[in-house]
This record gives sequence, structure tokens and C-alpha cells, in this order.
Amino acid sequence: MLILVTGPARSGKSEWAEAIARQSTRSIVYIATAQVNLADREWQARIAKHQQRRPADWQTQHVPIELAHAIAQSQSTECLLIDSLGTWLANLIDQSEIDWQQSVSHLIACLQQTPSDLIFVAEEVGWGVIPAYESGRRFRDRLGNLTRTIGAIADAVYLVTGGYAIDLTRVGGTIARYGRVARNYRFPSQLACLNSLRSSTKVNFYPLKQSAICRSMLQESNIHLTNCKSM
Repeated sequence: MLILVTGPARSGKSEWAEAIARQSTRSIVYIATAQVNLADREWQARIAKHQQRRPADWQTQHVPIELAHAIAQSQSTECLLIDSLGTWLANLIDQSEIDWQQSVSHLIACLQQTPSDLIFVAEEVGWGVIPAYESGRRFRDRLGNLTRTIGAIADAVYLVTGGYAIDLTRVGGTIARYGRVARNYRFPSQLACLNSLRSSTKVNFYPLKQSAICRSMLQESNIHLTNCKSM
């Protein structure tokens, strides 16, 4: 099961991803991709907020670089919550275009083959002005392309903005790329399972006022990771 949660800063995207993870009966492994910088107090305060929200039984792994390897080593009994793609990309921003494409290809191959459930958190950075400096444009373009690539093969894609989570796989459609129309669902068994779930689901927009409401709305909408088969 592959889920992508994307949204701008302070939108609640991490809270929504955590709410989805709580529905899983698998062991939750929180993959933190940010570099640890003890001298940056503001960043440490952000990390502390995330840590306080997580249940005590969640395992945390710090994986700033070798994300594909961590996914490849995961087990069928685990649900990985990766937060976030943007911070992982920032750690590799100085890679050449060839090296970056190899990193992306390796990541995509690993997430398609893993037996674990995956929940990715990604930042939306392409809705503002064009960055004035080259590294900023490179970050924006690479993250946009990476998010789009993962979204094309994800079982569910959520856009979180303004305190609401929108299920894009229900209200939208994939677009043509490289002369072909991308498929949201790579595995027929997962497609049948998700269609069955969604046929009984009436809620498209989920309020994110607090985590308890997130969990309640997920339960009311019959979205349970345990109801879907693994890859």
C-alpha cells in the first residue's frame, strides 16, 4: 500500500499522515529524513513537536540520505511513515542531474518492491514565485517531479491545505506524461480493494482541526490500511 500526502507548510500534512498510520495494525516505523542540527534551536523545536505527537510504541529511524536502502530493508509487518521527501531532497540537492535521477530511480524501484506499507509526506513548493537563485529552482523542480512520479503509482494521494485533506484519487485524475496516461494503481488486487472501500465512503474532504478528529473521520470513511493487501 502506497500513500502520498502533500501540502504546503503548516497545512497539517504530517498530522494527516500520522492519522492514517494510526489506523494500521502493522508496526509503525517513522522515517525522519531531516539532518540533525543541534545548533538550530528553531528546527529542534519543530522536531520536538513532531515527536510529542507520535505514540510511544512507534519506532523512529533517522535516514537523511539512504532512504531507498531503508525502504528495501523494511518488513511486511511494518508501515513506514516517511517525513519528508523535501528534507530528503535537500540533503541531496548538490547531486548532479545524472546522480539525482539515479537516486530517484533507485527509490522508485525499492518502493515498488517493498512488502511494507508506505506513507510519504511531501511539501508543495511550486505554487509561489519562481525562486531567484539556481539552487532554489533546482529544489522546486526536483521535488515537483519526484512528487508527481510517486503520485502516479500511489494507491491514494491526499492534498492537505487550509485545514482540509482532499483525496485527489477520488476527485481528480492522472494526466498524460511521456505520451501515455499514468496509472494510479499498479496492482489489480489493490485496485479492487480500494474500489470496494471507496464505494462505501461518502467523505471526500476531511477536517484537520486536531488529530482526534482526523482519526474519527478516517474511521467514519472506512479508510483502513489493514483492509488492503500488501504489495
